[in-house]
Amino acid sequence: MLDLIRNRFENKSVAFLGFGREGQSSYVVFRKVFPEKRFAIADQNEEVRRNPLVAEDRNLDFITGNDYLERLISYDVILRSPGIPLWNSSLSRRHATASTTYTGTLSPSRLISSQTDLFLQAYSHQVIGVTGTKGKSTTSSLIHHILKTAGKDTLLVGNIGNPAFHFIDQIKPETKIVFELSSHQLEYISNAPHISVLLNLFQEHLDAYAGFEDYQLAKANITRYQNNQDILIFNNDDPLVVKQVAPYQKERHCYPFSVEKEYRPGGFIRDGMLFFASGKIEVPVWKLHQERYLRGVHNLKNILAAVNVAMTLAISAEETEDGIATFKGLGHRLEYVGEYGGIHFYNDSIATIPEACMEAIRAVPRVDTLIAGGFDRGIDYTGLAGFLSRSAIRNFIFTGAAGKRIGEYLEMLDHSGKKIFYIHRFDDFNEIAFRETLPGYVCLLSPAAASYDEFSNFEERGNRFKELINKEL
Repeated sequence: MLDLIRNRFENKSVAFLGFGREGQSSYVVFRKVFPEKRFAIADQNEEVRRNPLVAEDRNLDFITGNDYLERLISYDVILRSPGIPLWNSSLSRRHATASTTYTGTLSPSRLISSQTDLFLQAYSHQVIGVTGTKGKSTTSSLIHHILKTAGKDTLLVGNIGNPAFHFIDQIKPETKIVFELSSHQLEYISNAPHISVLLNLFQEHLDAYAGFEDYQLAKANITRYQNNQDILIFNNDDPLVVKQVAPYQKERHCYPFSVEKEYRPGGFIRDGMLFFASGKIEVPVWKLHQERYLRGVHNLKNILAAVNVAMTLAISAEETEDGIATFKGLGHRLEYVGEYGGIHFYNDSIATIPEACMEAIRAVPRVDTLIAGGFDRGIDYTGLAGFLSRSAIRNFIFTGAAGKRIGEYLEMLDHSGKKIFYIHRFDDFNEIAFRETLPGYVCLLSPAAASYDEFSNFEERGNRFKELINKEL
């Protein structure tokens, strides 16, 4: 990796776009390669100038303020951190075009790259990349756990909160790198993982793209840059996924998975058993009636994806089964908080889209109170409102602009026997939940919306949920 950076950027001017966790890790590696080279840090936030990491660095320029994106045109290389939308700036380019073709005023001779792109250039043959709107973290963590259970040398990096550059000193030739990839990380790449997993496609991050199609195209980059020696694992039950991978299927080793049909090669369910088939050989891997921590049909699909990965890596069925059985899931994902005052509380703060909220309600029995809403990103909530109107849930606590919109849609439908509460602050859910939820039933936080109106991320929201419940007792 260090040699790749040295060869690629020795005679280039470089700007780090965004200086959060990933931007900082990129800076540290580049500074190791180029101790005296002059770099630029571009971030809207003026506070980056006072970051202790760069306080003693005299070979830095800072580009800050509201117009910071427009002042980057002169740099040869822009190393972009994920989450900074460029589609409406002069640096924009179409996701569907080749990696050197740009729209806007950026010269084709200049390059927008990313930590993900550089990492894949160096290690793509060792990478298992996982993307999708929902289930990325769970599936990536499950794959990593199965590999560890089987005694493999493995790392878990990427969107799960572990910048890939943090781990370059730990990578050996035999290391399997499980890389959770967001749409933002996939936008500016020219290489793809050797094994790519595409789980699903739903409306999300619409505020960061010109439209839903651009978001889907960014996700499809996970296979667009694969070659005919690479492996593609995808959800054949999702029509949007099928549409996006269709142009590449004949040029990949494909292993679809499904809970509805049998695919060979691929993963499927028959007679209460999860199978993997490679050609005509079927391998039974998991009995569905066995106890597992991952509830719901959506998690069954995540398990199928992980099984496909394990089988293509020649992990035995027994080792894969052990990995599934011992994987306890992740925080804020259908996390059972406990029983308080006779009420069972579940934290599903990770559910930031309607589909995830609906899956949570299907997975958790006896939901009596739902807490939903938050930051409104313009997602279509009409389908969720219809689902809630038909559900057995009696109490709805809606927060934020998204909650207001969900509640208004629900009020237009049949909501007889249901109570709707609007709260001004997230913290106000507590009194209502304890007062209205029947003993022995469930109060579920599954927001179907982002957290950015009151919290910095979904983890902070979930932790606040748990904190307030404990305070009540």
